[in-house]
Amino acid sequence: MSGFLNSIGSLPAQPDKAAAVSHGPSTFRAAPAIAASRSGHDTGRRLRAPKRSPVLTMPGGQQYDAPLASPGAEFSGQPASPTGPKPLFLCQPFVKAALVKGSFKTIVAPPKYVDVNEWVAINLFDFYHNLNHFYSALTEFCTIHNCPTMSAGPTLNFLWPDQNQRLVSLPAPTYIDFVMSWLQKLLEDENVFPTKSGRDFPTSFAYTAKHIYKHLFRVFAHLYHAHFEQVVHLSIEAHFNSLFAHFLAFGKEFDLLVMKDLMTPQGMGQGVAELAERWREMGILEA
Repeated sequence: MSGFLNSIGSLPAQPDKAAAVSHGPSTFRAAPAIAASRSGHDTGRRLRAPKRSPVLTMPGGQQYDAPLASPGAEFSGQPASPTGPKPLFLCQPFVKAALVKGSFKTIVAPPKYVDVNEWVAINLFDFYHNLNHFYSALTEFCTIHNCPTMSAGPTLNFLWPDQNQRLVSLPAPTYIDFVMSWLQKLLEDENVFPTKSGRDFPTSFAYTAKHIYKHLFRVFAHLYHAHFEQVVHLSIEAHFNSLFAHFLAFGKEFDLLVMKDLMTPQGMGQGVAELAERWREMGILEA
């Protein structure tokens, strides 16, 4: 998949960061046309042979404006000692709780004759909606009072770019609502996720896909770090683990997953980075 993300392009603008945000249970509208057209049943769109490593080029060497800054991270001291208490999601039996047994390789591989961009698009669409369902079940616990920062590890806090592209710390529910609202608008944008016959994906789609993946990853990271106890209390840890393992396997298959970029080098060894490594040791994920 090394060629999938070789493109460069501008990312659609993020939502107005000054907009009011509701911190109650979030409900985001679906875009049913996307699922219908990407399922392979849209007979008006000719299926193309899969291109597992497409080369995406800009016409005539055109230069595009630099994309908005990616969310950053900050650190407050050294990571917790390896001899300290382990996070609950790394403890037995929760670390191995899953609905899917065996390799995710066959799940993430695109079906025969399905274009790789179509496959990446529908999977990102599904990951967004499935993760949003889990978050909706946890919103009463993820509050400004309980989660004053977008924490993802003992000393790791993700930051968000404000209107002036300065990285600022936000309460986790505010950060997540920004992410989910922005992603919904992106998924419904016909110029980014085309659903009509005869329309192609933009040349910047590979870049956009990686940016979407990073945002979703960081929501997973916070929920594992701050709310896995509630996940266990709701008896949904097997479902949540399977979704995240599928998400990681898909990211690796299509070059969306570069853990040191998602966590930043200073954050490695914390939170879900440690969980991913444990799953590789257990054979749940490929090394």
